[in-house]
Amino acid sequence: MAKLLYFAGLREALGASGESIALPAGIDTVGRLRAYLAARGGAWTEQFAPERNLRAAVNQEMATLETAVGEGDEVAFFPPVTGG
Repeated sequence: MAKLLYFAGLREALGASGESIALPAGIDTVGRLRAYLAARGGAWTEQFAPERNLRAAVNQEMATLETAVGEGDEVAFFPPVTGG
């Protein structure tokens, strides 16, 4: 199982702070995981749309769309943080 975490506005839009899922065959990168989540429909499609600016971390390390993910990993998704 992979542990997925959703933060800030993403958590609010999805109505969940996280979940554990068995990664389907072929879901082996952050980009593929993001596309898989977008395919759920509704708010998922909107929040994980390719044009949407989202950040990701795998096992608490910043990640790109090409970063590998696998069973046992923790993957966090969050909007960009701004400060002032």
